[in-house]
Amino acid sequence: MNHGMITSASGWRKVFAVSGDEEDTTTEISADDTVLSALAADTFAHYMLEKKSDSKPVVIVGTDARPTGASIADAMLRALLANGIAVQYAGIIAAPEIMAYARDFDGFVYISASHNPVGHNGIKFGLNDGGVLDRDENAKLVAAFEERCADAKAVQNGIAIMERCDEAALDWVYAEQHAVKQQSVSAYRSFEKRTISAACDIASQNALFSQIRASVKKNPLGVVCDMNGSARTLSIDEAFLADCGINFYAINNQPGKIAHTIIPEPENLVYCARKMNKLHKDGVTDALLGYMPDCDGDRGNIVYWNEVTGKAEVLKAQEVFALSVLSELAYATYKNGGLPAHGLLAKAIQTKNDENDPDEQRLGVAVNCPTSMRIEEIAAAFGAHVFRAEVGEANVVNLAREKREENYIVPILGEGSNGGNITHPAAVRDPMNTLFALIKLLVLRDVGDRKGLFHLWCEASCQLDKYKDDFTLSDVIATLPVYTTTGVSEKRAILHINTQNHAVLKRRFQKVFEDEWQKKRVNLLKKYGFCSYEAIATNGTKETHGIEDFGISGKGGLKILFYNEKTQPLAFIWMRGSGTEPVFRIMCDVKGSDTKMERELLKWETEMLATADQE
Repeated sequence: MNHGMITSASGWRKVFAVSGDEEDTTTEISADDTVLSALAADTFAHYMLEKKSDSKPVVIVGTDARPTGASIADAMLRALLANGIAVQYAGIIAAPEIMAYARDFDGFVYISASHNPVGHNGIKFGLNDGGVLDRDENAKLVAAFEERCADAKAVQNGIAIMERCDEAALDWVYAEQHAVKQQSVSAYRSFEKRTISAACDIASQNALFSQIRASVKKNPLGVVCDMNGSARTLSIDEAFLADCGINFYAINNQPGKIAHTIIPEPENLVYCARKMNKLHKDGVTDALLGYMPDCDGDRGNIVYWNEVTGKAEVLKAQEVFALSVLSELAYATYKNGGLPAHGLLAKAIQTKNDENDPDEQRLGVAVNCPTSMRIEEIAAAFGAHVFRAEVGEANVVNLAREKREENYIVPILGEGSNGGNITHPAAVRDPMNTLFALIKLLVLRDVGDRKGLFHLWCEASCQLDKYKDDFTLSDVIATLPVYTTTGVSEKRAILHINTQNHAVLKRRFQKVFEDEWQKKRVNLLKKYGFCSYEAIATNGTKETHGIEDFGISGKGGLKILFYNEKTQPLAFIWMRGSGTEPVFRIMCDVKGSDTKMERELLKWETEMLATADQE
């Protein structure tokens, strides 16, 4: 049978709504998709049994708030139980929550299609390291799954697997669902305290949160959230923020009641902004931050109150990530008494993180390839190195792990192109961590001789003239390195390409680009200051500079980085086929505020790709 799923490491996805309409809100899935769900669970069950041959594996199963989640879950629960897997079912649960809870068990199955339209659904598999399976392990699952689907008796086999399930055992799994959910919430809350505070001991954690609570008592802070019916409606958000003394104003907070398009990009953050504007109009002036998660609740971009314009404004995804990185690097320095972060010796700054000393801990940030170059400027201010991986959360998480094995301290990582961040030891994006990065920026201020986070940033970035004691988030934003970057959800950033083999497409693109460069190099130098370029490929966790064959990037990312006469990067164009959607993504990043330059470079890239696609 044809499973029809995209099976990337970021998740297996397809339209599960029985009608085939990606916007259908039906709870029904087809008989074939029920079988596919069972075969996927059977594949993971055998994988887990091989991983844990000495005892029965315990697997956590949960869903996001999509209408088809329960039907897929039922088929998967039956198949897991039929294989002797001990199962805990949490029902609707946010992705960061299930991944935090699963750290105490053997693995998880999460039924979700993240930000895709409501009729889509999918599956994420993981062990107990806090994230999804990496590319290599996912490839093993995919191969085994496709072998099952290719079997002439695939449908009969899937039905037989589900029929082997002990109905009494399944009944007990459902009976325990409420208790499992309570346990997961508790585990997640504890993990969040550890992550936000960057401290393992409860005393240090409590010290930070008591500091936050004391600060907002003096200067009230409120947070607006457009839940959009997501899995976070049943998570810790409201209670956790209330414990911190932060007021919470929610809209669309009924689980499963998805009020508008799911992806948390500017076009959908307007609902959160409208609520914030109304609150201020009604005299609720503490509503200074807002967020909207996607359906699985692992991503949330930000709205803030701009006191200069007197209205709520949406932060771009790249700005959200930049602020998070700024905050966490400053917090790492703050925790160490204003010295280099997380125990780095003062020598580390003096030697500019000399990579010849293998025993010296160095500070790092892991990002995906299309993250704006502003991250390099922010990291440099704190003596940190930036590492880049291919698009895909698993790639960035694994790159950070690799760098930690090389003695780097990587307190924050993520995909700047999508917003949000991953704060160590978390291995998945989490809007709570993004939100608290901003909260820490706002509330950890100067006390006596101890400089607050914003003060440390202004000092490190040589912008002390922009520091003031009564700063707001608008003041912090004004100190960010200025770049103009294509938004990931913009229509012009999404192409439909006919060439199926992306290595072939990129080799054709290389010929077109090199010809264009020769024809236009004088004009490019005069108009944009481009003196040279470098082609860079990202595949998994590997970034390869100076490639001579664009095709070696394959299905990974390809970036053309343009330099000025001093070999300083001025801009880049980037491309990669999506691993979870049938589209080809492009973008451009330009140093400075020249929107015309960004538009022209992206148009040039689009035209060159169109030519390459026709050959």
